[in-house]
Amino acid sequence: MDIVIKPLSPDLIDDFLYYFDNIAFSDNPDWGTCYCHFYHFAGTNEQFFKRTAEENRNTSKELILAGKMNGLIAYLDNKPVGWCNINSKVNFAKIPYEERSTDKIASLICFIIAPSYRKQGIARQLLRYACSNFKDKGFDLIEAYPRTGENLSDAHSYRGPISLYKSEGFTVYKKLKDYYVMRKKL
Repeated sequence: MDIVIKPLSPDLIDDFLYYFDNIAFSDNPDWGTCYCHFYHFAGTNEQFFKRTAEENRNTSKELILAGKMNGLIAYLDNKPVGWCNINSKVNFAKIPYEERSTDKIASLICFIIAPSYRKQGIARQLLRYACSNFKDKGFDLIEAYPRTGENLSDAHSYRGPISLYKSEGFTVYKKLKDYYVMRKKL
């Protein structure tokens, strides 16, 4: 499978919006309002879940144009088939794990792979690209937050599986109630 990965930029807004409008949550419409905006939203969870898809779509578009929302889009035959929400940790309004650090840390929040392309290595390719890309940008660490538990649904595995991170050189930094904080030094 010949996957091409591109960093999100204003030039790719239409691809990002098309992916989230039509593909990303086609098998999980309850999450279709997110537009990967949840961790950028500074309000409470209750406030977020009252927002409409259109509000999140428009706000994500504004964040992309302002350079505050970053990530990676995976393409197959020029069509988006995967998304990885990764950004400087300081660009997220909420993070699963917060800690003061002098390190420059990238936070990998989620992978959203098109339903028909899951378990084919696209998340791994996105992860490898993210590590290389953020190392080139001068980051010290990448942090990820996979959920704990056995047999998580695809929807609840959006942060990526622990096994993926371990196989790519991440180690468990901290175990919390519902998830791990995993880190890789770049």
